[in-house]
Amino acid sequence: MNNMPRTENLRGKFTLLLLKPVVLADKMIEPVRRVAVVGAGVSGVTTAAHLLAEGVDVTVFERAPIAGGVWVFDPRVPHEPAYPSMKPSVAESTFHDQAKDDDPYLMHSPPGPAYESLTNNVATEFLQLSLNTWKAGTQAFVRHHVLAEYIQETAVKTGVHEQTLYNTEVRQVSKDGNVWRIQTCTWDLIKRETALNPWLFDAVVVASGHYHAPRVPDIPGLAEWKRAYPSRIQHSKRYRNPEGFDNQTVLIIGGSASSGDIAKELGPVAKKTWQSTRGGKMDVPESWLPPNCTRVTQVASFGELSDGSDSTTIPGKVVLADDQVLENIDRVIIATGYHFTLPFFPPEYHQDHTPPAKADDKVLITDGTMLHNLHKDIFYILDLTLAFTGVPFYTATFSLFEFQAIAIAAVFSGQAAIPSQVEMRAEYDQKVKEKGHGKPFHTLIGEDVRYAAELMEWVNKGRDPSEKKVDGYSKEWIDSRDKFVLSYWKTGSKENIPQDGQ
Repeated sequence: MNNMPRTENLRGKFTLLLLKPVVLADKMIEPVRRVAVVGAGVSGVTTAAHLLAEGVDVTVFERAPIAGGVWVFDPRVPHEPAYPSMKPSVAESTFHDQAKDDDPYLMHSPPGPAYESLTNNVATEFLQLSLNTWKAGTQAFVRHHVLAEYIQETAVKTGVHEQTLYNTEVRQVSKDGNVWRIQTCTWDLIKRETALNPWLFDAVVVASGHYHAPRVPDIPGLAEWKRAYPSRIQHSKRYRNPEGFDNQTVLIIGGSASSGDIAKELGPVAKKTWQSTRGGKMDVPESWLPPNCTRVTQVASFGELSDGSDSTTIPGKVVLADDQVLENIDRVIIATGYHFTLPFFPPEYHQDHTPPAKADDKVLITDGTMLHNLHKDIFYILDLTLAFTGVPFYTATFSLFEFQAIAIAAVFSGQAAIPSQVEMRAEYDQKVKEKGHGKPFHTLIGEDVRYAAELMEWVNKGRDPSEKKVDGYSKEWIDSRDKFVLSYWKTGSKENIPQDGQ
């Protein structure tokens, strides 16, 4: 497979005489002819593929040298974020440890959060795309490289690879009348320098994911510990493998998937691990943790440091919310997730100091815990030529995101009518009442089947009667998924679930 970066300017390959205007209830907007897709992970690749299939001219911008998104393992480690993390609008570009002589490519194309042992936690059969099948013999749970290669193969098979500019970072996105202006920065691998390029598009799809800007909590004393022992305090985004943790006592802050994976991986080598959580609904079951890991409540403070050395444990106490004290800690791993951030958008889309409940009808990001003002987590209500794929949490990501991609392609190609702003706003406000703000707003646990069905029902309404209808998840998919979920939680480990062929 040819994965050589493509960096020349693209020309439209399609004559778009048949594109219909996008219907906006009682008014119409100009046909969407040229679309920019930001990101070549599974969200970007599937969106671009379905747009291409509808005859839309697509350009994909990907700052990494290959497609695959978060599933691309990079042995390099990213810069540590600021402690505590900065406001969301600048969180991705503000660091604790940036040096003047750092490799500029590390800034241009920073490594993602994938660690060496990373696997999917939803079986591959539920992730399969309509665009591409898994290779024969693919197991239910596979390492990151299998997932990355699947996305890359999908990009090649669908023509998305040819439409992608790799090593190209999106620097600015702004609306000028009816046109989206984009400025990109492309890294030349030979000259080791960058070149800026301006672009014009009718619509933009943001598919860059939400695992870029680490969220570091403002816990009293944590910043002081980081300054005193910078190599011993790290965000989980920098974690790659258990090397260097031998016979150490490690405090992991956070209770979701990455925290559980790291605790499990450190089990055989560490002396002791503590997992500190707030007792959230999405914490991994305590029974999944290794025998030498103890779950405790959230950290209240990191105590004052006394004199110590790099060869001893950190000379300070960790006080928990229940007044329990942890001592003799060697390392701290912050596994508290990431900010939503759109660093390439104008400031008016960010309101860093506004509580989510106070967000107005224009802003996209406030405190970084959610995206505001999106219809069905996809379309920006005030401007439907701005769309997002890959926003929802806790779902069968690949397949769910493809349903979003199909909806975007249907709208941008004029096959799906859009509700009025009044209707979209009413639906959005009702969702806020039901789910609240923050990460739960985008959570699809127990809702993904209904969500996909609603999207496809909407898409099918605009299709010609002679065209093939697109269904949501099939009954077979749903029944099989339900059995998988039950087995997954009963066994306490995906390793205990029978693999294909067993």
